[in-house]
Amino acid sequence: MAVRRKAKVRSGDSDQTFVVINQQTRWLNKIKRQVTTISCSDGGCSKRRTPHLDGHHCYSTILVVLTKQVISQQGDGYGRPAARCCGNWSIFLNTQQPYCRIVPLPDHQVSFQVDGNERTRWHCSPNYPRPCFFPMNGPSGHSLTRMGHPGAPDHDHHRSIWFAHNKVLGINFWADETAARIQQDQWLVYEDGPTRAVMAVRLNWHDGHNPEELLTQELIAILRPAENQETLLELQSTFIPHSDSLEFSQTNFGFLAVRVAKSLSAFFGNGQLTNSDGRKGEPLIFGNAAKWMDYSGPISTAADPHEAIMEGITYFDHPTNPNYPNHWHVREDGWMGCSVCMNSPLTTTKNNPLALRFLLHAHQGPYDGMRARHIATRFADWPAFTVARSTKKHTKFEIVERSA
Repeated sequence: MAVRRKAKVRSGDSDQTFVVINQQTRWLNKIKRQVTTISCSDGGCSKRRTPHLDGHHCYSTILVVLTKQVISQQGDGYGRPAARCCGNWSIFLNTQQPYCRIVPLPDHQVSFQVDGNERTRWHCSPNYPRPCFFPMNGPSGHSLTRMGHPGAPDHDHHRSIWFAHNKVLGINFWADETAARIQQDQWLVYEDGPTRAVMAVRLNWHDGHNPEELLTQELIAILRPAENQETLLELQSTFIPHSDSLEFSQTNFGFLAVRVAKSLSAFFGNGQLTNSDGRKGEPLIFGNAAKWMDYSGPISTAADPHEAIMEGITYFDHPTNPNYPNHWHVREDGWMGCSVCMNSPLTTTKNNPLALRFLLHAHQGPYDGMRARHIATRFADWPAFTVARSTKKHTKFEIVERSA
């Protein structure tokens, strides 16, 4: 049974009282620092009480009753009020550093951190044919992705997590041997916060001959911490052509690809491919439609390199993507890609640019179909964003919810 306890919070010269309803035995006692944010640590909340990401019910609810001041309530991170949240709340104090941070680094790199620990890193050096995310760390702190193929040197274009396409007006943006390049033109938004870290960038796709870009990709990367040191990385992209329209031709290769760590590979390691229908292995999965794909396997830890733990990445397609659920290009050697153009081309226009959304979940343990289903449901409800001019002081751009 829930138990009520009162605690005091001092803010300036005023005392504030709040009531804690908690099913656990740890209590908050007289914290003499202002509470600045209350936030749900779930990846997204619904209007009703629902199971948590691990399939268990939410652990606690904190009701805040203020006598003299209203504090910020952020629910799932999108401004939804407390009454709508699932109840798994955390209290964040006015510490010097936010819980989730974007940290720019030398050599065209950007670190995504939670509590000072890196979850992933963005690499956008002009020395590379295209940007990528590496590492993509699992709960153990070890990367679940790798740079390049474990056995084929002609696949060095497989850089961890990356965007590309094999046929854009017949131009190959997939391989390294062509003149085509995808390069970051400008970063737009770096946003820190208690429930998420957000980076928005502008990527230009150049055919290698015309100095003007063929198209511009607006990429918004949203990192949300999940329980048990797990990570949710949402990638929202809008593809805006330089001309009135542009065709992405039919191909298996594009748009978002993931090269997993060698030990997760079904061939080079002891990993397992599983899709949303429960099918396992490349022969049963390749070319078939699925709502998500999972690659899980053993990861060696620094504590004992000879003793591996199970971790993996679940890769989600979004219901608003064209042709959803899409067909998948997967390989036993350790890579997976949602092939939006596998069966037909797609056209993007200036007036109605192509928008794609994907989610990567770096999780502990083997694949869990029930958990994946819960996350897919929440992912479907999360809002789409776009970049807009900011009215905030010293801030040029901000992300805002995209209008329907």
